[in-house]
Amino acid sequence: MSRTDKSSDKKYGGRQGGGERKPSHARGNAPVGKEESAGKSMARGNAPVRKKQAEPKKEQAEKREGIRLNKYVANSGMCSRRDADIYISAGNVTVNGKIVNEMGYKVQLTDEVKFDGRKITPEKAEYILLNKPKGFYTTGSLEKGNRTVMDLVANASKAKLDPIGKLDRNTSGLLLFTNDGTLAKKLAHPRNGIRQIYHIELNKELDYEDLQKIKEGLTLEDGLVRVVDVSYVENRPKREIGMELKSTKTHIVQRIFKSLGYEIVNLDRVVYGGLTKKDLPRGHWRPLTKQELINLQNI
Repeated sequence: MSRTDKSSDKKYGGRQGGGERKPSHARGNAPVGKEESAGKSMARGNAPVRKKQAEPKKEQAEKREGIRLNKYVANSGMCSRRDADIYISAGNVTVNGKIVNEMGYKVQLTDEVKFDGRKITPEKAEYILLNKPKGFYTTGSLEKGNRTVMDLVANASKAKLDPIGKLDRNTSGLLLFTNDGTLAKKLAHPRNGIRQIYHIELNKELDYEDLQKIKEGLTLEDGLVRVVDVSYVENRPKREIGMELKSTKTHIVQRIFKSLGYEIVNLDRVVYGGLTKKDLPRGHWRPLTKQELINLQNI
């Protein structure tokens, strides 16, 4: 297993400046540093505190009166409004289980709208890839002041994004965010077996016999665990390991090595479903390309 795949991001510092600057929406910028409007220093990685803005009158009216069906379909990112009219007239769109052909038909946000049998929302689907640093929780923490990955992607989109799966606080690497519930459910399902590669650093060198045990499969408390491949990282000490697996079991990498008497010092997910950390420094994010999205949808 090539070292290039697993530690390509080591050439990056991955740390962002904390100096005074205007909020940036540049590609890959995480909301860290000082917020000018707040007038005081912020901890690195904390999301800027924003004042809640009044909802535009047009959006308020749409919530009361409903949204035209063609606009609803277009806003979901399926097609343009003009093409939406064509699909609606052809019977490709249903509202609450019934085909609607009527031009100008209005729907409520509480209605279930499907396009070719797939549930849609009036919000364009977005996909953001983050190279997570250590020290950030994936889910909320009860302890005040703890930082989460949501702080890092706060400026990535106006849509409500959720991470697919999770990485432990002290695990770094690739984490995908989206508001596309269908894709999130698909990627998180154990049956689909998403390809993942980890770069692992242990507290001591891994014995060759233990390496072979991992290759052959280990039986843990929740059953047999098989990996796709495992090997020493080329030109590195034998405490650095590359592992490819498709299991979605909780803390599976940590439990594999713990069962053999090893502790993990560093754990970095360098590949997720074909996505890599190339040109993505630690703590930064980027949107997926069209081809990357197509590849994930075809898994």
